[in-house]
Amino acid sequence: MGSRPFDPLASQPDPDIYPPNSSLISRKNQFLSPLSLRKPDTFPVPPLSISAVLTKQDTLKDENTPESQSPPFNFKAYMVDKANSVNKALDDAVSLRDPLTIHESMRYSLLAGGKRVRPVLCIASCEIVGGHPSTAVPAACAVEMIHTMSLMHDDLPCMDNDDLRRGKPTNHKVFGEDVAVLAGDALLAFAFEHIATATRGVSSDRIVRVIGELAKSIGAEGLVAGQVVDISSEGISDVGLEHLEFIHRHKTAALLEGSVVLGAILGGGSDDEVEKLRKFARCIGLLFQVVDDILDVTKSSKELGKTAGKDLVADKVTYPKLIGIEKSRAFAEELNKEAQDQLSGFDPEKAAPLIALANYIAYREKLMWCL
Repeated sequence: MGSRPFDPLASQPDPDIYPPNSSLISRKNQFLSPLSLRKPDTFPVPPLSISAVLTKQDTLKDENTPESQSPPFNFKAYMVDKANSVNKALDDAVSLRDPLTIHESMRYSLLAGGKRVRPVLCIASCEIVGGHPSTAVPAACAVEMIHTMSLMHDDLPCMDNDDLRRGKPTNHKVFGEDVAVLAGDALLAFAFEHIATATRGVSSDRIVRVIGELAKSIGAEGLVAGQVVDISSEGISDVGLEHLEFIHRHKTAALLEGSVVLGAILGGGSDDEVEKLRKFARCIGLLFQVVDDILDVTKSSKELGKTAGKDLVADKVTYPKLIGIEKSRAFAEELNKEAQDQLSGFDPEKAAPLIALANYIAYREKLMWCL
């Protein structure tokens, strides 16, 4: 990622974590980037005024920062605080009740842990447009319910046939395939009910808009589309970058985009603000999957909390397979920069969580121990 003006909110990046001044301009021609296929004005690149980065310290601080200036942004504390809020809300929303088995199955996967990146993105995007974080919590929970459903179904024998998820046996290994399918279905249905009944202080037209956005992000034009194309692409040798980008923008990025857009709408964001955040989300959504592809071939199952190398075994097309590890990492840097460029017009203090989240997604290969 290219160098940017110093910002008192951020520490100097650790050179072991953030590559020094690695401009991507000279590397763009090394591989065909899907970004080059877009219209020139799709992702404007105004100068970025701040850079919130996650370092080995709990806070982001520079020794030369005057005491009178804003305190450093504590990304770890922010993530823990928001994740705890989401976990409590999820625990309250999906309680143990009859029929007991289905609710046990739902809670088993829903409360199994994880960084809660999607719900935190939802809350942070609500805050960046001036909304109160509590306004976005029901939608944040809904996003996590749907994400959990997608993992439960993805792990089934008829899909990826996985035995491990978040360091625990997958849902169908514990409750059986039939209950795992039904529990996922129940989480999907309840997600929409929860937004409609638990959201407070938001106009009905915005709630309807949020429900529409979420439904589109996971349906036949979103997550499901990506999953279907991904399955049908297994074993095909001539899959190109455009085809791969379609899979990832739908299978993974669509729900991340939905998370951000939901928060922005609920927070009262203008149409322009919502669209800028949508572009931000599209970049980090694809970034998430590029890095995930890299981790699948560079980390162990213990480090990942899920089965490593499964894409290779299934002969799935991935970015490392098409362009190699180093060019995949370079592409991830490009996506991270383009994402952060979308936040340049927002209040720097309110933008800090989203910038730090983008960096966490980009560099979690080296920061998996941080949270």
